Amino acid sequence: MSNKRDYYEVLSVSRSASGEEISVSYRKLALEYHPDRNPDDEEAIAKFKEAAEAYEVLSDANKRARYDRHGHAGVDGAQGGGAHFTDVNDVFEAFGDIFGGGAFGDIFGGGGGRRRRARRGADVRCDVTLTLAEAARGATKDLSFHRRETCETCAGSGARKGTQPEKCDYCGGQGQVLQSAGMFRVQTTCPACHGAGSIVKSPCGDCNGQGVMRQKAQRTIEIPAGVDNDMKVRISGEGEPSPDGGPPGDCYCFVTVEEDPLFEREGQHLICRVPITYSQAVLGATIDVPTLDGTEAVEIKPGSPSGEVIRMKKRGMPDPRHHGVGDLLIVLDIEVPKNVSKPQEELLRKLAEEEHSNVTPERKGFFERVKEYFVAEDEEPAKATSKKSSTG
Repeated sequence: MSNKRDYYEVLSVSRSASGEEISVSYRKLALEYHPDRNPDDEEAIAKFKEAAEAYEVLSDANKRARYDRHGHAGVDGAQGGGAHFTDVNDVFEAFGDIFGGGAFGDIFGGGGGRRRRARRGADVRCDVTLTLAEAARGATKDLSFHRRETCETCAGSGARKGTQPEKCDYCGGQGQVLQSAGMFRVQTTCPACHGAGSIVKSPCGDCNGQGVMRQKAQRTIEIPAGVDNDMKVRISGEGEPSPDGGPPGDCYCFVTVEEDPLFEREGQHLICRVPITYSQAVLGATIDVPTLDGTEAVEIKPGSPSGEVIRMKKRGMPDPRHHGVGDLLIVLDIEVPKNVSKPQEELLRKLAEEEHSNVTPERKGFFERVKEYFVAEDEEPAKATSKKSSTG
């Protein structure tokens, strides 16, 4: 059984509290137990982390729903469950922007001289369109996409060639400044250099002092077999560079699979509607049907109705996440011709005559029930009239 306190109790809110009430309560607790206000106070640090863990769960609708149903067991150890902050810097990393702008804007960014962790670069997106056959087998595709890359002229410094960024005089190159807010002294991002610690006074003419330029990138990517619409393939490290020396972002390739003229897709299964003649349905036949690997012979049993499904095992789509292949479902569709030749018409008329003179027991039973139904309706008024006459 978990020894953790109830997350609503930790944040001092009711179980019906709104998201804004939860955020407000967390801000108060974070300020009260912030390590800068409680140096070397292990109990305050523990409460600081406890409040962050509670906020991490209750501020997320899905995690909060799981917690409400199952308590700590619903979020502990589960994928996407509650966070377990082992270090206060983990809290700063996770909730550094919760306070927005103003005096408390960066209280989690670099309080007490802590250095803000380097941020990842931004992720970028590209798109790829596949045929169904390519999606089934996997494909190698050459892709192009745009991203910001380090300016070659200034090597990312943003300064004109022959010059260097100069130390920011406002913050002394620290990127942070101390501000007073009532009884607090908090550290915030320098408004002059925006945290960079330096200022470009002679900007590079190619990138306008940004240090990055929008460029077109080209890469070859392996698309795994079995992908479906709106799935995405990650190209690690092919996003934009970090603004402060951290790792680059990723490129996410979004997949679109074209509609196929023969097959419909339902997850791992494929559906193919195959027209057959009346005589094939009645007498049975062996026909060739399409599969992703070419045509294949299947047997139609005598007396197969329209809509009959023939399942061909492992002729469908592979699953990109797991082992296994779906099935191909052949749906029989009895085709009724709009025009027939004279000999065909004669044969069909003879068949109709034969069917009329040799009615099957099942059909005979149906028509007999129809006749009895209407005869019963006709006899009811007659019975009523007869009864009235006898009483009169």
